[in-house]
Amino acid sequence: MKKLLYSWVIIIFITASACSQSSSDNDETAETMTQKNSLLSLQGPIQKPTSGYGSDGNYQVAEIDFDNPQYAGTKVSIFYPQGITTPRPTIFFSHPYGGEDKEYNIELYNFIAKKGYVVVFVPYRTFDVSVDHRYQTLWEGFTKAAEDYSDIIDTQKVGFMGHSFGGGASIDLAYKAFTEKGWGENGRFLFTMAPWYAFNWDSPLTTQQQLQNFPPNTKMITQVYDEDDVNDHRMAIDIFKNINIPNAQKDFIYIKSSTVNGYNYVTDHAMPSSRVTFDALDYYGVYRLLDAIMDYSFNGNTSAKNTALGNGSAAQVTMPSYNGQAMTPLEVTDNPTPKYLQFKYQFKCGNSTNPRTAYCN
Repeated sequence: MKKLLYSWVIIIFITASACSQSSSDNDETAETMTQKNSLLSLQGPIQKPTSGYGSDGNYQVAEIDFDNPQYAGTKVSIFYPQGITTPRPTIFFSHPYGGEDKEYNIELYNFIAKKGYVVVFVPYRTFDVSVDHRYQTLWEGFTKAAEDYSDIIDTQKVGFMGHSFGGGASIDLAYKAFTEKGWGENGRFLFTMAPWYAFNWDSPLTTQQQLQNFPPNTKMITQVYDEDDVNDHRMAIDIFKNINIPNAQKDFIYIKSSTVNGYNYVTDHAMPSSRVTFDALDYYGVYRLLDAIMDYSFNGNTSAKNTALGNGSAAQVTMPSYNGQAMTPLEVTDNPTPKYLQFKYQFKCGNSTNPRTAYCN
């Protein structure tokens, strides 16, 4: 486990520019930060969409921070639309290993809040040798936020979203929330990005039993990135194929790199991240689809499905262009297969650390 831990820290800090926890959080609105971030232009020639899914919402962003119950000296952060008077649908976000500073994905949190929803961010220890404790840290932060801020958080409409370690963790945490607490009864989804190994914590069920008994009314987007050489795509494929969600309500999305007007849109393991490259891949490849699945899951907008879960529809896969040069379209399938051999990846699906090695294809 120590070898795994140190290798992962090196990968994250070199390739993803992750940093340690913030020591200056306090309870206040983040309007000033939001105004500053709204002025940021995207790297590369293609800028933010100005309308439709993926475009910024009209809300100012407010923030509440409270002491992390399982990680002393850090804060759990709730980003929400400023001025709301009723609870709003909420995303529970599990960050990548090493991404415990909220600034790592701050633009994602701001995007969600500006669209009128809530997002909860819980940092877990980078140098925590226990996978179970990382899961516990996320879980207790999420549940305390929901219990203490029920005037902001609507647990009847929830999404679980995660990247890398957080992508794998989101499976177990979502299952517990949906089945043990009844969260998401009026709308629920999963959005996993380049997921690491999926474990089960504090459960009598195996991960396979959880997947087989997953609430079938869950919507799901799974994303993998072509240039990722950290997490084997087979981990994402395994979960996608074994989870008890109908094909009509889930899509596996493969995002490829592009070069437009001399600018390289890179789909490595750090995607998406506000701390590394922040470009059109974030907005069109991630935020746009997230926007649509939130609208479909939370508001029942069936037209949003064509973008979120379009099964390869033009609205889903088409990426923007600049001066006649288009970004590579998304690849969407319900029957994903690996494109590369396992030796490409730092963390292989067949590694003995993975509790689901039997399901690697």
